[in-house]
Amino acid sequence: MRHGSIESFFLEGSAGRLEALLNLGVTGAPYACLACHPHPLFGGTMHNKVVFHAMKALNAFGLPVLRFNFRGVGTSAGEHDYGRGEIADVRVALDFLAQRFSVPLIFVGFSFGAAIGLRAAVPHPRVEALVSLGTPLNADGREYTYALLHESKQPKLLISGDHDEFAPPEQLARVFANAAEPKRLVVIPGADHFFTGELDQMSAALSAWLHEVIGLAAPPAV
Repeated sequence: MRHGSIESFFLEGSAGRLEALLNLGVTGAPYACLACHPHPLFGGTMHNKVVFHAMKALNAFGLPVLRFNFRGVGTSAGEHDYGRGEIADVRVALDFLAQRFSVPLIFVGFSFGAAIGLRAAVPHPRVEALVSLGTPLNADGREYTYALLHESKQPKLLISGDHDEFAPPEQLARVFANAAEPKRLVVIPGADHFFTGELDQMSAALSAWLHEVIGLAAPPAV
């Protein structure tokens, strides 16, 4: 299969089949990536614009990128489990990538996908880098904490907007301060939680980090 091709299939999760899409990378790609979508109860799917733009940025470096629908979303089996079962869904996706590609993994999550996915990605033995987009701190009636980032030695990138209604900048700064090095925080002026009108800036920040920190060759100009 060639770079740019897409495979559609199902992963076998603990609650049943999980609908998935894999954007293929180049032969010999140094990493494989997982991108997790926002909250299922508020319309989040693997086709979310932020997740799609993150996938495009990763795939531009020739990396394969897996997206999937959490349980109960789209044609995925099961029903929403308020974060508990969704952690297991992320593990299934990471394990699939580890088996399919003999390379380290990069985890990317947006909003709920970040809050839940990091719990599976940080301890996963093949995950070597972490990206959290629109890191939620107060959302859907609950508070999210990220104490696990204090022990994580993986390179970490947090990208949020300074008008993110679910992550006040001062609170996000405290979460970032408590995270272990290496780490980078990018706050995009004027951007809300969904990076409305600022998706290009979000993608550019992700691409710059992949090049400068992860060491990937800059993708060719389009």
